[in-house]
Amino acid sequence: MFLSVFEMFKVGIGPSSSHTMGPMVAAARFLDMMRASPFEFAGVKASLHGSLAFTGIGHATDRATILGLAGFVPESYDNEKAEAVMAAMNDTHTLTPDDLPPLRFDPKTDLIFDYDTQLTGHANGMILMATDAQGDTILSQVFYSIGGGFVMTEEELAAGKATDEGDPVPYPFKSAAEMLEMCKASGKTIAAMKRSNEESRGGSENLKKGSARLWQVMNDCINRGLVIDGILPGGLNVKRRAKGIHDALLAERGLNQSAPHTINDWMSVYAMAVNEENAAGGQVVTAPTNGAAGVLPATLRYYLDHVPGASESHIEDFLLTAAAIGGLVKYNASISGAEAGCQAEVGSAAAMSAAALCAVMGGSPEQVENAAEIALEHHLGMTCDPVRGLVQVPCIERNGLGAIKAVSAASLALRGDGTHLVPLDACIETMRQTGEDMSAKYKETSLGGLAVNVPNC
Repeated sequence: MFLSVFEMFKVGIGPSSSHTMGPMVAAARFLDMMRASPFEFAGVKASLHGSLAFTGIGHATDRATILGLAGFVPESYDNEKAEAVMAAMNDTHTLTPDDLPPLRFDPKTDLIFDYDTQLTGHANGMILMATDAQGDTILSQVFYSIGGGFVMTEEELAAGKATDEGDPVPYPFKSAAEMLEMCKASGKTIAAMKRSNEESRGGSENLKKGSARLWQVMNDCINRGLVIDGILPGGLNVKRRAKGIHDALLAERGLNQSAPHTINDWMSVYAMAVNEENAAGGQVVTAPTNGAAGVLPATLRYYLDHVPGASESHIEDFLLTAAAIGGLVKYNASISGAEAGCQAEVGSAAAMSAAALCAVMGGSPEQVENAAEIALEHHLGMTCDPVRGLVQVPCIERNGLGAIKAVSAASLALRGDGTHLVPLDACIETMRQTGEDMSAKYKETSLGGLAVNVPNC
């Protein structure tokens, strides 16, 4: 099994990888299907189902779908151009993607939030349709946004787990047990094996440049979030807090009067800065999702800024180790909140971050696996219950606590010798089973939990 670091970590836009990035990617794929078709098209339509319908407004799923059908993709998203396209569409009820004729699209009638029809493949389902001059559907495709910006068609999902059709890689582990056995047999670290896999597909220069860009986007996101204040969009009137907390922390540092536990506030503020940017629709990196995008950058920033002896030369190893663990979780369970609750998002992010921090601090492969297990174990059962469907409450603070748990898990693992009772594979399987058993009310539908017990205005 091979999942590239550049699939696990994707540059995109907020507020949701499943509900914003996924639909935009699906729409772009549908445009490619239209371009390859012999039919003459005159319009497009879309229907959103399941979690995409229930929390679609708060996650800007409607806007993302429209922009995707206009030709936008997350990687190169330009907000100024997007605003112009949305304004023109509202005036003309027409979309004009490249290499296709002008397409009729009225958001009031051609974009449907279907709260009653649940598509069978996944909680995040959507149907995209293309019509002829008479308005009849002549091409349609069901897509599922399966978490972290990953999208599959109905046929791809029915065929089973996404298969890797590329050339064989040197270390194709599918479980943590296989990963540790390969480490023992090869004498390599997890990051070194992952590097060999990546370089066998894309080359060393691509890995070097790509990893540097990922961290630059992550770090830029932190830095933006630390200097911007105001109210987040969406109607909850949630105040940005990262700037105020960061300013206070800097002032306290100057006085040299900080309590030891203040380090937790530093970890939290880095994560909150990212997730406030995500909530505002800014540029983020899925890690492994947008809703959990703050945990890993916060843990890496903590390492670089606060750990004695930390080195930027370890950033690539950090990302490679995290991607290895994230790949195991995605392959054997889920990283989708709509599928398994927030344990699959912030829990996975914390496991990835704990493993990565443990690795760059000198942990053995066994200690790294232990760190991931500790972090994931103590997120088991966590629900996804965003108030008003917005990726704000409890998501922003939850990322801060996820980073704190990640650092604590890495530290505990480093205090041991790598032996422990619960294997990471067992913890991942437990997360999968827990997600299956969890009521749909607690899986990104905003039909239960905090979403119904906190006033929405």
